[in-house]
Amino acid sequence: MTPDSHCKFLIVSFDGLRPDLVSPELMPNLCRLQSLGVTLSNHRTIYPSETRSAFPSLVTGTSTGGHGMVGNKYVDRSVAPPRYIDTSDAVLLRKLDLESGGRLMSVPTLGEILAAAGRSMAVLATNTPGTTRFFHHKAEDFGHVRLSGHFPEACTPNDALAEAEAVVGPLQPAPPETEPDTAGQDWITSAFLEVVWPKYRPDVTVLSYGEPDITSHFHGTGAEATRGIIAHCDRQFGRVLDWWEAEGRTEGVQIIAISDHGHITGHTRVSVIDSLRDAGFRAGTAPAPDVDVVVVPGQVGALYLADPSTEQIARLVAVITSQPWCGPVFTRPKNDIQGIAPGSLGSHLVFADHTRAPDVSFSFRADDGVDPFGLIGGTFYDNDRRTGLGVHGGLHPKELAAVGIVAGSAFSAPGSVCGIPSGICDFAPTILHLLRIAPPDAMSGRVLHEVLGHAPRAIPDVRNEAFEARLGSFQQVLRRVQVGSATYVEGAVING
Repeated sequence: MTPDSHCKFLIVSFDGLRPDLVSPELMPNLCRLQSLGVTLSNHRTIYPSETRSAFPSLVTGTSTGGHGMVGNKYVDRSVAPPRYIDTSDAVLLRKLDLESGGRLMSVPTLGEILAAAGRSMAVLATNTPGTTRFFHHKAEDFGHVRLSGHFPEACTPNDALAEAEAVVGPLQPAPPETEPDTAGQDWITSAFLEVVWPKYRPDVTVLSYGEPDITSHFHGTGAEATRGIIAHCDRQFGRVLDWWEAEGRTEGVQIIAISDHGHITGHTRVSVIDSLRDAGFRAGTAPAPDVDVVVVPGQVGALYLADPSTEQIARLVAVITSQPWCGPVFTRPKNDIQGIAPGSLGSHLVFADHTRAPDVSFSFRADDGVDPFGLIGGTFYDNDRRTGLGVHGGLHPKELAAVGIVAGSAFSAPGSVCGIPSGICDFAPTILHLLRIAPPDAMSGRVLHEVLGHAPRAIPDVRNEAFEARLGSFQQVLRRVQVGSATYVEGAVING
């Protein structure tokens, strides 16, 4: 079909779902969608492969260097003294956006673009309050619907929440992190089917299941509990798919099913702070007068120096690259390839060069070992949990690999598979293309012409590239692939 301004879109997300866990036994309904649409078999997320970097990329069509959400947590050095920001806090995010004159994100988001064109966007999510806000962080400014399955502070407008609670039932508190969240997934599914779609008919809806991410973190990526919540989310999606086949498809709704990242398994626990303190740094987890390097907690390493001079950054990189847990390392660019510190690559190569970016970012060293569940991918990690649990944030291909399935009248060849590389930044420009809305220049993603049904599917030019940096016995190699004007990070390996 030709681009149709009357299309509507439903984006269904499964947080942290590895593509290789999508099977007829575990997820028969998502597999049913595959038979009705096109599977993007070479699809990936951005770096860092963290939720609150990836979902901003979904709605902005660009990477962390563009939108500025450089990690789940970061240090804000635009104020004095610097402050530690945890983006899981929806109230804080609203405060930051207002304080900055609406510049929480450095580029326009899908919700803002749609509103400017007289269109609407709705969000229903069981992720953290901050993640829920990130899908459409200005929804209250446009009267658009944003509902959390658990957190009223992330919901707007109040009458939409009241109506959903009257029909579906009151919001339930989020369960303990060790318990899979079934009730939340049920609530947002019912709220979409029984309230949001019938009453509001949004042009774009995000329905985000916050699982299996949490359960993977606390039980393991292939554990029985994780497989159980994956199957539960699939059953809820089955309700949505039944609606789509009975009603939504005839009303022009296109379905896009995604995940924001994969998981690998933590096999060796380390302490970055202890390693830095042993090397003479005064390391801490938040800015303070007696802290000269902030180690932001998380699976992707983010190091902020009180004195970010070239010499101090080089000293810091020399320390971490001598550690067995250190994987790929990035600093601000020195030239087209290298970072300013010997042994580092420029952060622009992973599209993470932003004023909020850490002085040194790194991933923990990962490998292709097979975990107890038979899944490929293991890594060092730094948190207080036991070994054998799911982690993500880095550059292992299994962390970057993400689900991508598209179905509807706008897309081609139901039941087909497209192996051309694609990424999470590509959905926003593709949606805008189909709605005949011009995308902003800030979008680095591309329109997925090869899976659209309105034109001959010319194969885009695909080019592989690699970059390396060395320091002593430490050697890192970053691999990327270019498809037309877009570039995707494929992964990185460490030698030495």
